[in-house]
Amino acid sequence: MPNALLVYPQFPPSYWGYKFALDFVDKKSSMPALGLLTVAGMFPREYQLKVVDMNVRPLTSADLNWADLVFTSTMIVQKDSLQEVIERCNRAGVPIIAGGPHPTSFYEDIESVDHFILDEVENVLPDFLQDLKNGTAQRIYRAPEKPDVTKTPLPRYDLINLHEYGSMALQFSRGCPFDCEFCDITKLFGRVPRTKTNEQVLAEFDLLYRLGWRGSLFLVDDNFIGNKRAALSLLPDIARWQKERDYPFSLFTEASVNLERLEPLMDAMVDAGFSMVFLGIETPNPEALLKTKKKQNTRKGEENYLVNAVRRIQQKGMEVMGGFILGLDGDGEDVFDAQIHFIQEAGIPMAMVGLLTALKGTDLYQRLHREGRLLGESTGNNDSITLNFITEMDRQTLTDGYKRVLTSIYDPNLKNYFERCLTMLKHLKSTEHSVRGVGKTEVMALVKSIKRQLFSRQGPAYFRFLVKVLEDNPRMFPEAVRLAIMGYHFEKITSQQIAVHDFKEYLEAELDAFKETVSSFVRVQNDRIGEVRTCVQDLFARVHEEYEQIHQDFRYNVQDALDTFQETVNSYVHQLVRPMSPEA
Repeated sequence: MPNALLVYPQFPPSYWGYKFALDFVDKKSSMPALGLLTVAGMFPREYQLKVVDMNVRPLTSADLNWADLVFTSTMIVQKDSLQEVIERCNRAGVPIIAGGPHPTSFYEDIESVDHFILDEVENVLPDFLQDLKNGTAQRIYRAPEKPDVTKTPLPRYDLINLHEYGSMALQFSRGCPFDCEFCDITKLFGRVPRTKTNEQVLAEFDLLYRLGWRGSLFLVDDNFIGNKRAALSLLPDIARWQKERDYPFSLFTEASVNLERLEPLMDAMVDAGFSMVFLGIETPNPEALLKTKKKQNTRKGEENYLVNAVRRIQQKGMEVMGGFILGLDGDGEDVFDAQIHFIQEAGIPMAMVGLLTALKGTDLYQRLHREGRLLGESTGNNDSITLNFITEMDRQTLTDGYKRVLTSIYDPNLKNYFERCLTMLKHLKSTEHSVRGVGKTEVMALVKSIKRQLFSRQGPAYFRFLVKVLEDNPRMFPEAVRLAIMGYHFEKITSQQIAVHDFKEYLEAELDAFKETVSSFVRVQNDRIGEVRTCVQDLFARVHEEYEQIHQDFRYNVQDALDTFQETVNSYVHQLVRPMSPEA
């Protein structure tokens, strides 16, 4: 029986990874690799399968020795980890097969992979496995058409330890009817949403329930209401399933802002147990929204439309998480204050603000290419302070403004964050099943939260927030604890992202100062060589001290810059001392 090892490469720390919050509840990763688990369900029975999620545990030599084949699925942000997996498979002599959004867009740039299975794999994986068995496997397989997801098998949740994750994941639909300029979803999955049957979705609910899962369940659709009729048909069935089992799952998903116009759909979502929804709000600037083809986020004749939209969803009983973008064409320098004001006024505790990135294959990428504004490929991580195109706004103004937005909404004291939480809770309708259960895990999380947050610089705002919730809405206190812990995570991520950016700028300043200092040593006596060496030692000591201030999980972000800095300094010194002392 062939041994197939399914490997999910590591994500760098980000807002979405919830790394610093998961530690409070002894979880290792936010959610499992649903794509790989779905692919696992497509293998013939003669295969023995094993899943290694590198966000939960490391890939070991024993894993590779066991494997006859290694299958991976990655997003762009996982590309560095994927490269490490490829190199290890090559050294171990194990064939590696790559798929997922990143290889689908960049397979021409990825070396040393034996086979690529691109696009959605339902229609091509059987052909690949048969060709592999016959010894005729090709290097690249592409899906000739979008698959019928009503034939997609159950994900193999049984291959993982569910309790290592903060949430489970499930997919109802693929595709989105909107075609926002910066988004690659429609390029990957199309503009006509394809949905599973109600029976399929409930079978996945049943499987997770039988395996013992209770708690958060993320419906990973890029737009859950992309097919409104199908969603409205599914929700009553989910509601019946949930009610029969006393709501074991707390549901959340992604949707477009026009959800707020669909009152029956919102009511059905709440009845089914949805407590949160992520909206791609992007910017309160209508001009920038129209330029990026996000017309659905505007409404003619209604002032403060986006704030009102958020409020209408909150008043139905669903917390709104928001995605925001800085760097859009059409944004002026007033956008930074506008973003801060909007996020605070709307009461969006979990606000993911990122710099615009041009993803390969998107309409934005093509437009910027035509305009000669592309500078390189995206890192896939819009949390990082990097830009891969020439912006309309002055680059330094944009990055400085971005840092100011982040450090305002997630200030070190979390004062603004807790104010947003109170605003949200004030408007959030409390429903029968929205009250978070309290068990041993939640009690331990509260204890850890008190130890880490009450006795820190967050302490005053943290204490006032929890007391205020106890006074005004004690039923929501467990939810308040969750929000406090999430704030701890967001502040940590923010401070480290800023530290990474500042460290890179620090290296540039130190290098300039070093060159100016040692340039005076040119054509002087050999006894000045010792001064140069002492200067270098002092410089490296200072830089190392600054480097140590960055959390170890974020140091990968500065390693290339640090290596380049050291090489440049050493090269510069070599050029200085060589004419003075051949022995040096």
